[in-house]
Amino acid sequence: MKIIGRIYTDFPDKFGLPRQSGLAPIRGRIVFDPPYNSPDAFRGIERFSHIWLLWRFDGFEGEFSPTVRPPRLGGNARVGVFATRSPNRPNPIGMSVLRLVQVEYTDEGVALAVEGVDMMSGTAVYDVKPYLAYADSVPRAEGGFAAEHMDDNLTVGFAAGVHLSADDTELLKKVLSLDPRPHYHEDGRVYGMRWRDCEVRFVVEDKMLHVLSVEKVVQ
Repeated sequence: MKIIGRIYTDFPDKFGLPRQSGLAPIRGRIVFDPPYNSPDAFRGIERFSHIWLLWRFDGFEGEFSPTVRPPRLGGNARVGVFATRSPNRPNPIGMSVLRLVQVEYTDEGVALAVEGVDMMSGTAVYDVKPYLAYADSVPRAEGGFAAEHMDDNLTVGFAAGVHLSADDTELLKKVLSLDPRPHYHEDGRVYGMRWRDCEVRFVVEDKMLHVLSVEKVVQ
């Protein structure tokens, strides 16, 4: 498997990322290595609205386990690893459907601006393929246990001292409503999440997530 480039996002760590692509309008930029950054390799891609991205899960290495605890089940029930999209897999391959925002032609080659990302900044990319709705979309597909818990999102509120632009506020609301906490979590605990060059601190109580602060990280 050849690494053909990397995607850069607003999330330097995996904590806080949506667990599926397309759940939040998080943007990213895919930068390709030579010789894969040739304009010829992307000829015609601008005619597609979405792409499949195949990428490498980082930071999840460990012993193989045939069962995992999906977040959608609150981390309290085990199911087979192949019945989930858990990153703890025999091979660390991720796949995401992303909206193609722009094809960038630069002196360094081609880069792709995308939206709906669910990977941390610097993630290695294996491949890009066009998303084909007539072949890839199955309208009557069953979502298993994941579909049964689609409405488990949190309500998000911000402390009076948090000042963000309207766009950033809406983006953080979308991301945090997905409940970024680990499987085993507890109400009332203060969590910290890296976002861009900031540390976002929040607490959850009774399905309500309160953003306590958004402060720049001192390097």
